[in-house]
Amino acid sequence: MADTQTVETEPDKKQRSVRVVLLALMITMMLAMLDNMIVGTAMPTIVGELGGLEHLSWVVTAYTLATAAATPLWGKLGDMYGRKGVFMTSIVLFLIGSALSGMAQDMGQLIGFRAVQGLGAGGLMVGVMAIIGDLIPPRERGKYQGMMAGVMALAMIGGPLVGGTITDNWGWRWSFYINLPLGVVALGLISVVLHLPAKRAQARIDYLGAALLTVGITSIVLVTTWGGTEYAWTSARIMELIGIGVAALVGFVFWQTKAAEPVLPLHIFRSRNFTLMSIIGFITGFVMFGATLFLPLYQQSVQGASATNSGLLLLPMLGAMLVTSMVAGRVTTNSGRYYVFPVVGSVLMVVGLYLLSTMDTGTSRLTSGIFMAVVGLGMGCLMQITMLVAQNSVEMKDMGVASSSTTLFRTLGSSFGVAIMGALFNHRVQDTMAARGGELGSKVTEQSAQLDAKSLEKLPDAVREAYQYAVSAGTHSAFLLGSIVAVVALVAAVFVKEVPLKGAGPQRSADDAAPAPLVEV
Repeated sequence: MADTQTVETEPDKKQRSVRVVLLALMITMMLAMLDNMIVGTAMPTIVGELGGLEHLSWVVTAYTLATAAATPLWGKLGDMYGRKGVFMTSIVLFLIGSALSGMAQDMGQLIGFRAVQGLGAGGLMVGVMAIIGDLIPPRERGKYQGMMAGVMALAMIGGPLVGGTITDNWGWRWSFYINLPLGVVALGLISVVLHLPAKRAQARIDYLGAALLTVGITSIVLVTTWGGTEYAWTSARIMELIGIGVAALVGFVFWQTKAAEPVLPLHIFRSRNFTLMSIIGFITGFVMFGATLFLPLYQQSVQGASATNSGLLLLPMLGAMLVTSMVAGRVTTNSGRYYVFPVVGSVLMVVGLYLLSTMDTGTSRLTSGIFMAVVGLGMGCLMQITMLVAQNSVEMKDMGVASSSTTLFRTLGSSFGVAIMGALFNHRVQDTMAARGGELGSKVTEQSAQLDAKSLEKLPDAVREAYQYAVSAGTHSAFLLGSIVAVVALVAAVFVKEVPLKGAGPQRSADDAAPAPLVEV
């Protein structure tokens, strides 16, 4: 009888353990997503105390560069040496960077410590997704990844509000210190409850491949960050970075065919679904971060919303994304099928972005909210399904690399989206201001096409109206471009081949073969 009771309670214990691990993973993902949102709100206060306004952009750029460069390395290290230890190491590094950033005494120190924090952050998202891939069979994975998408949406909604509250009441240093208690809780839960098979790779780390990939990614991110702002797109510096980036990436691809244990095994791209999901992930990043950048600007400049309210006015998009992610995860779990979501999601994204491009100075908040909800529904169908299908398209030994590659493509997509849509927006605003605002209009936007609320209030009525028209024209161009780019995701989604998700994942990386069952952890 005792034996029978033990057998009956074992699944309950396992399920309880998985829930505790998922709680720790959600806390970790919250850390990764919240950080930039909170720090962005605190930046004016940080500059006021530390000075160094001319280096302000590097506080974000250093973090982004380090995160992008480290992402594929963390995934590969997890595959080689075991997921748990590598994941905990990335959390510790992130917390060390957070503590040091909170103690920074000048802008130079803050930039350096943010880079340390970014190195750790590169392993947070990858570790979360790869551990879910290890613990949860593909048939169940959609449900849990939908929950993770919900955490991302909540972080994007709550980040600016939390950042403002912390900065106003506790000071900007707590924007970094707040990570410490949350991180310690996550570390404690993971160390006690997470049990994964230990690994020890015989092969050495591919240091040359890692170096080439880091140089290539760094060059790409710097081009997209500096192009059109710090330097003209045709300047010698940008051309040099493009040349270095292309050379490094070509060298990296060549070396990956020779390396004994490549950082990014090229054979994973032989899977049609994995390659298509990488493309869709890139486009989703391109669109999502472009939308979250320009919608608040439109709402503040044209619709008269405050900075706080413009964050809350994103709720239709983020709320729709949250609900759809959860529904898509549930449906995928119950049916084992997913083909419909990339296709429908891409269609909604194309339509929603086109609708956003039609907004002008007379568009009501209700109308813009409906348009945002359409985009959110589309992104919700795509956010986690891309990761699920990518993981389902590779062998278990490449789970970390698949997770990190998908995350990296989304990160690079966001860099390109912000840069290209931003350049188009700025160019359109400045041209429109020169045409409608006269000499004063050109002077107003000479330094920046994005004006804050105080600057807007000081403008003469005619110039302010011209600026509102210019912003609506700029957002029209940016969102129309986003809609055109999203068509690429739709084309990719049409060619996805549905391999039904079984109760467990694939042992081999073939789109044309039915997945074989995994040994459950």
